[in-house]
Amino acid sequence: MSAAGGPARSPWAWVRTLGGLGVLAVLLWWVGSGPFLAGLRMIDPPAVAAALGIGALTTVCCAWRWSLVAGGLGVRLPLGAAVARCYRAVFLNSTLPGGVLGDVHRAVSHGRDAGDVARGVRAVVWERAAGQVVQLVIAVVVLAALPSPVRPYLPAVVAVSLVVAAGLALAVRAAPRSGASRWARAARTAVADVRAGLLARRTWPGVLAASAVVVAGHLATFVVAARTAGADAPLARLLPLTLLALLAMGLPANVAGFGPREGVAAWAFAAAGLTAAQGVAAATVYGALVLVASLPGAAVLRWRRPAFRLPGNCR
Repeated sequence: MSAAGGPARSPWAWVRTLGGLGVLAVLLWWVGSGPFLAGLRMIDPPAVAAALGIGALTTVCCAWRWSLVAGGLGVRLPLGAAVARCYRAVFLNSTLPGGVLGDVHRAVSHGRDAGDVARGVRAVVWERAAGQVVQLVIAVVVLAALPSPVRPYLPAVVAVSLVVAAGLALAVRAAPRSGASRWARAARTAVADVRAGLLARRTWPGVLAASAVVVAGHLATFVVAARTAGADAPLARLLPLTLLALLAMGLPANVAGFGPREGVAAWAFAAAGLTAAQGVAAATVYGALVLVASLPGAAVLRWRRPAFRLPGNCR
């Protein structure tokens, strides 16, 4: 606890925030503030309408995926409640440092409501992990099929990924089936969660379909942002660049979503023969459109007035 009675931030939290600020500082030194401001000025009503529509679709799909996984783990979550909680989480992720505090809140609050915080947290962890895996698979396919700055290095990345996947599979097979150690219990829980929450016959088709739609929605929003920012490159050239920027959003070093996304977009656009300024402007517009699409979550936050607490301040 801090001297003021609130939760003390961990050193890693400060590192993540400073990392995001560092990336933004480098971008300001490289391209100046012009692309950031120009991107915001270019946002128009059609782009906002598209962001709201796509955001509604992706939020419902995220909620459906979460509901399926939670149900598989034995914690009931109606779709309507999941949609409201996901909207609230997206809004908090878009406005708070780190980009994950909204997901932490929905995990803990659902777990409390269900009477099992640990299982509620695991449901969010697994549904987010499923989404990331599907996004990575789609990224490999798209980056292999279309020209991009990373295409020459893709075989090496795939090889490393396969080795890591094989290692994880061997670790799962070697997981102890009995024993009271913490590792044995954690391994058994993880295997049981994956089987029941992700690979069960009643869950995996929906989890896969929802995740694919979510990735497509994010890509569509970024393409809208790039077009709004003035990038008129053909779609086959633009799509891999937007995908690289989206992958960068998975890095936990950002400030309300800004940081690595803009940095990777600047590099990718410049490496593809466009300009770093266009990449920064497109990523900035994307961040603004995501914030606009999350605004229904602010209404949910005000309507339900939850007692929002960071993990260190949970009762």
